[in-house]
Amino acid sequence: MSPRPTVVATRRLPDAVEERLRSLFDVRLNSADVPLDALALAAAMRDADALVPTVTDRIDGLLLGLPGRRVRILSNFGVGFNNIDVAAAKANGVIVTNTPDVLTDDTADLAITLLLMVARRTGEGERLVRTGAWTGWRPTQLLGTRVTGKTLGLIGFGRIGRAVAERARNGFRMRVLFHDPYTADADAMALGAERRASMEDVLCESDYVSLHCPATPETHHLMNAARLALMRPSAFLVNTSRGDVVDEAALTSALRAGTIAGAGLDVFEREPAVPRELIALDNVVLLPHLGSATEETRVAMGNRAIDNLAAFFNGGAPRDRVA
Repeated sequence: MSPRPTVVATRRLPDAVEERLRSLFDVRLNSADVPLDALALAAAMRDADALVPTVTDRIDGLLLGLPGRRVRILSNFGVGFNNIDVAAAKANGVIVTNTPDVLTDDTADLAITLLLMVARRTGEGERLVRTGAWTGWRPTQLLGTRVTGKTLGLIGFGRIGRAVAERARNGFRMRVLFHDPYTADADAMALGAERRASMEDVLCESDYVSLHCPATPETHHLMNAARLALMRPSAFLVNTSRGDVVDEAALTSALRAGTIAGAGLDVFEREPAVPRELIALDNVVLLPHLGSATEETRVAMGNRAIDNLAAFFNGGAPRDRVA
């Protein structure tokens, strides 16, 4: 009987996921939950048949072209895979998979959470209470902005964007605009969303703008100073997609100058580093990449990653192959 494939998980995973990995593979887990450095990743690429990296592990061309590399599949724990040099993976015959679909609802919920938090100044309010600075209710304290009935603009109208549109329309009676050249009109019409020909049109018309784009060379700093200037001074920006979609320096300047009213961010350009200038601002809500952070979804993501591994090692086609 042939030995079971060796799988390395780069970070601690939910207990149910680690237990299933143990049942199927010769698995090496990261119980310390400390990120693997370049040397440790290189060792894993040589010693294992498969790697389960996360979106914070940079798998570049050097690792993929490593002499003696044994890894044949990267089953990425995350829907995004810009942490992996996909072109180098293809060139070196390494399969790459991701975990789509299962995190749609939780990420959409968090986008709405950020929208509400920044509009109603809940971060400021919570800090006021925690620091003991609250002196009691008064009519003009921390006046925020209404969400119900306002206009939401979506940049990207894939699974998560559509889920946000559904919540905004059904829960808050919001008018929803979107720009996405790849979405069929039927998908939008079913949700009552209105297509706009350009991203700029969405920015000009919206009270709230929520970003739902992948990280690609084309979307790098998609929200730059020029586009932020197109937004209304009373408008808010929400980002639960990828950090480098937003030029953080330009956003900080816009928030300071009142070019826009506020922002809610779950992702950052250089995670886990967040600019001190951004942290110092009151009109921004900052969360530590919590989009898919529920027990149910993280287990589902792990099972999806395992399903892709199992299909590959059983001689089949992984369901979520991206390279």
